[in-house]
Amino acid sequence: MPLKNTDVMKFLAVWEMVHEMADEGMKASIARGANTSKGDMASDPSAFVDGLAAVIDAKKEVIKAELIAGEDAELEKDESATAQAVAEMRYEVAELRGRMESMSATIDAIAAKL
Repeated sequence: MPLKNTDVMKFLAVWEMVHEMADEGMKASIARGANTSKGDMASDPSAFVDGLAAVIDAKKEVIKAELIAGEDAELEKDESATAQAVAEMRYEVAELRGRMESMSATIDAIAAKL
């Protein structure tokens, strides 16, 4: 039996709602875990989960910062490569300009002899 359009929409809406609830639960667990001591984590399973969530969140922030720094480094590398390519193009254009001026002078000299 094929799914109705409303069934798919209902599934996606429920899926989004579950993820929102999980996100809120994770945020609450991280907040509780930030205030949990190691002693509490050893004696209380809920405190352990909260503390672990806080540790994971801290690691996530470190990874996020590394990724942002890496993107900046890549951007700087790209900008450096672009600047070098532009400099090389300027050199080549200047070389062509010089050759064209030389050819123009030669043509003018030939035309003056005719």
